[in-house]
Amino acid sequence: MAERRADVTWTGDLMSGSGTIDSVGSGAFGPLDVSWPARTEDASGGKTSPEELIATAHASCFSMSLAHALAQAGTPPERLSSSAAVTFVPGSGITKIALTVRGSVPDLDADGFRAAAEDAKANCPVSQALAGINEITLDAQLDD
Repeated sequence: MAERRADVTWTGDLMSGSGTIDSVGSGAFGPLDVSWPARTEDASGGKTSPEELIATAHASCFSMSLAHALAQAGTPPERLSSSAAVTFVPGSGITKIALTVRGSVPDLDADGFRAAAEDAKANCPVSQALAGINEITLDAQLDD
């Protein structure tokens, strides 16, 4: 069992206030600035948002799950490039996550890769934690 921690300080109200992800337990990053405009505007001003952090967590968890499944099936990947785009709508919350993965997997055809990716999308722990999101899409393709 492992427990992960993050410490955040917020100052002010939602719209004009700002926050800082002061630290994370691993020490891997922080401090990071967060703000409401970083959640709702295209230009984040160098600040992050909870949705960006969710996208990071989802893409990395999905990649790990897919790599494990492929290796267990006897077709370990040479490389996986994954991304997650999280859509946030003020007043509604997170409405969509779009996962994309490109992979180099010797001895695996496109259908097998897509099936393994769909399984990873459904079963990685972050996907399961985000199961309440109405729309999670997947674009999975092997590199040429």
